[in-house]
Amino acid sequence: MATAPPTPVVGLRREREVLTVALATGRHVVLEGPPGTGKSTLLRSIAREAGQHVVFVEGNAELTPARLIGAFDPAQVLNEGYLPASFVDGPLLTAMREGGLLYLEELNRVPEETLNVLITVLTEGEIAVPRLGTVTAGPGFRLIAAMNPFDAIGTARVSQAIADRMCRVVLGYQSEDAERAITTSVSGVDGWVNELSVGLTRATRDHRDLRMGSSVRGAIDLAHVLTGLAQLRGEDKPARETARDAAHAALSGRIKVVDGLDRTPESVIDELLERLWPEDAPEPPDREESDPGKADGPPPPPGSGGRSGRDRPSPSRGQRTMGRGELGSRHEQFEEISPEVGQLDEQAFDAALAENPEQAAALLADLAVATDATLRAQARTLAGRVFIQLGKVGPAKARGTRKIAPATGGEGDLDLDRTLDNWQPTASRRPRPDEIVTRGWTAHRRAVSLVVDISGSMQGLAVALAAVSAAGVVLASESGSGKLEPGVLAFGAQVRTLQRQGVRRPPDELIGELVALRGHGTTDVAAALREASVQLAGAVADERMVVLLSDCLHTSGADPLTALGGIDRLHVLCPLPDDDAEKAARALAAKGGGSYQAVRRLADIAPALTAVLC
Repeated sequence: MATAPPTPVVGLRREREVLTVALATGRHVVLEGPPGTGKSTLLRSIAREAGQHVVFVEGNAELTPARLIGAFDPAQVLNEGYLPASFVDGPLLTAMREGGLLYLEELNRVPEETLNVLITVLTEGEIAVPRLGTVTAGPGFRLIAAMNPFDAIGTARVSQAIADRMCRVVLGYQSEDAERAITTSVSGVDGWVNELSVGLTRATRDHRDLRMGSSVRGAIDLAHVLTGLAQLRGEDKPARETARDAAHAALSGRIKVVDGLDRTPESVIDELLERLWPEDAPEPPDREESDPGKADGPPPPPGSGGRSGRDRPSPSRGQRTMGRGELGSRHEQFEEISPEVGQLDEQAFDAALAENPEQAAALLADLAVATDATLRAQARTLAGRVFIQLGKVGPAKARGTRKIAPATGGEGDLDLDRTLDNWQPTASRRPRPDEIVTRGWTAHRRAVSLVVDISGSMQGLAVALAAVSAAGVVLASESGSGKLEPGVLAFGAQVRTLQRQGVRRPPDELIGELVALRGHGTTDVAAALREASVQLAGAVADERMVVLLSDCLHTSGADPLTALGGIDRLHVLCPLPDDDAEKAARALAAKGGGSYQAVRRLADIAPALTAVLC
């Protein structure tokens, strides 16, 4: 049976040279870059030239140590005992014995417990397998791993113990000419169809409404589908409607719309197609300049490039109390809800909340800092109750880092040693389900630090949105099966601890205090993240996560991007974001391996917290 010819490597000269020398000098390498940048193609080409065998492993959450290393065959063990001949090599031992290349795809999707078995292999070139002995790698053995660092779904940070034992080669999207050459070599399509396919694909990487664009694979598929669809429809030259249908099929599943944006991938493709091929044009116009796609090198994280900070409102906007005159000028409903000094009509407030939740919540947040002490106390008590009710989003699920543990009658890999300990085999008795022990993944506890911005820019609705979001996190921790152990920090120029990890306060009391805090002056986001990291370090948990409620625009202290040590995942909820805040928040969330959620209305909070916690 004839095999398909190898895919040629176009460009990547620098990356090819570095990888070739690294392998020749005995180094292990991680190839880092978004999908479709030629990581697998480059490795296959180098291995083919060197005459080395490549063992491929798909990295995912179900890759256990036994599936990577290998295991004893249960039937042979029962008949003959633990003999070397009864051991079935996994891909790791296969590559080690043959002195080949072990290519581990999606490195950052592999559970940490599985990656830990590689530490001795990377350092000493050998591994000790219980009941089998020590297996030493052949002289040509190398580990080549690949990962997409910009994918936050189902991934985890690679431990420093692994990263310190590997070289790193970063691949980015190639130039437009190179991508045209790749598309032609794979699809056989040239001319303006090729240009349109590559140009449209590259345009998806720069669109402001997309958090992820398509790789060159989208251009290849588009060229194939467009030419084939035109032939099917009897068109000498593909019509624009044919190009539209082909683009929807080839690209819509590859691009990802920004979270929280009410837009479909198809609508973005239509907009880009209109830019490259206007609807009234018979065919795409000649393009005099290169498409503004990505240049060589790794793509920046979504939202990067924004300013690190901006001028905050003047201290007068962040004053600690508000008089009745100011409250009345800010909120039309104030006189109805507080007709007299020291009075708060809760029935009037409930009616206002039913009529316009955002306006009522903003008013309540400002009443919590009223100059009138009696009114202020009543408002804080009411805020604790109301914002708790608004923040209910259901229990949080245990998610993230997992650990292998034995269990009887469950699913997973057979734990032969424990099964034989539980069951004494005879010729007439088979093991009962409760005597069969398996090893499977169990969810670990997750510790959460809630970090809330109370700086001068947080007023009215922004405070209400932050307080309701905070209430949602606190309530989810109490009702979820996987304990979140939340700590709560508030920050402006200074960081204040409202609730330490594992020390519970009544939620209404906590939210009542939070809504009353207003800061002045500068905002030190990095200091808040460092304090969260310190507190999380003392938590008994396997994943340490921060939920940051802020616009992420720091005006003092270090760059927040440098303050993520000790934080496994950082999610950002941004109340009422403007363009600068959105850029900064997206960049910080991407750097922290988490997600960005814009919160503009109370109705946005539940889906945002569900995406973060569940």
